[in-house]
Amino acid sequence: MIERKIGAATRDAYGKALVEIGKANPDVIVLDADLSKSTKTEMFQKAFPDRFIDVGIQEMNLVGVAAGLASCGKVPFISSFACFLMNKGYEQLRVGVAFSEQNVKVVASHGGISVGEDGASQQSVEDFALALSLPHFTVMVPADEFSAKSLIMQCASQKGPFYVRTGRAKVPVIYNDKTEFKIGKAVQLRSGKDVTLVATGLLVFEALEAADILKGKGIDASVIDVHTLKPLDEELLLAEAKKTGAFVVAEEHLIFGGLGSVVSQFVSRKHPVPIEFVGLQDTYAESGKAQELLEKYGLTSQNIALQAQKAVSRKSR
Repeated sequence: MIERKIGAATRDAYGKALVEIGKANPDVIVLDADLSKSTKTEMFQKAFPDRFIDVGIQEMNLVGVAAGLASCGKVPFISSFACFLMNKGYEQLRVGVAFSEQNVKVVASHGGISVGEDGASQQSVEDFALALSLPHFTVMVPADEFSAKSLIMQCASQKGPFYVRTGRAKVPVIYNDKTEFKIGKAVQLRSGKDVTLVATGLLVFEALEAADILKGKGIDASVIDVHTLKPLDEELLLAEAKKTGAFVVAEEHLIFGGLGSVVSQFVSRKHPVPIEFVGLQDTYAESGKAQELLEKYGLTSQNIALQAQKAVSRKSR
């Protein structure tokens, strides 16, 4: 059985990575929209105050300034809460960054319903869909502090626009500082023959626990951490579809437009298999403690295991 050892929040790993990136590259500039204590960009602000800009509560302007800096050869990282940055700044992201293919790194904190008591107005559950719809964007969702640091460091050295979601809650440790990550290549955490659990972000550890539950029921499950939603690791997903013949996709997001949508779109074209989905079912969440919300809306290992049993039964019909 996998041990649940709680580590740092991915937003904390982001703040620490920014400082290292700032030391290595003097062209890196960090911008925030009056939430630096929460997004953890304040770590960069303290280390490099002359390369930090707080634009105030102006998410549209935040994106516009970053696009301008990128056009002048700078490498801007911009942060705010995911719901504010993606929803309010979408038009500027579309025209100023995506259309122009500017080298802007969007790292949005407080994604998903694990934000908890802040309620639906601040729980971003549509950010994957919005980011995935932007041409030229790479879209990433790290699962723990180690994957967050590695992926942030890599996006700093690659050209082009990025969207990275980080979270408020401290999350279970899955990896270590020796683990190697590659943008666009998912991580196979377990290999099974009966069903593939495809997860991202906070739901990756839940998928690992679900695999343990399924093992007790005689079902052998693969577990895949899709930390990069775009570009998707099509090679691994196709191999898993051919091997297990059944998928469950789990994400802290609406079931529409996110990881489930891109995975099912790909699989339906290349090797159709039964797929079940774990995510928010066409609803916003309410205010409450993070764990209570995850349980209420089915973002748990128990529900992933239940959906896996459904996928396996559909396969055998």
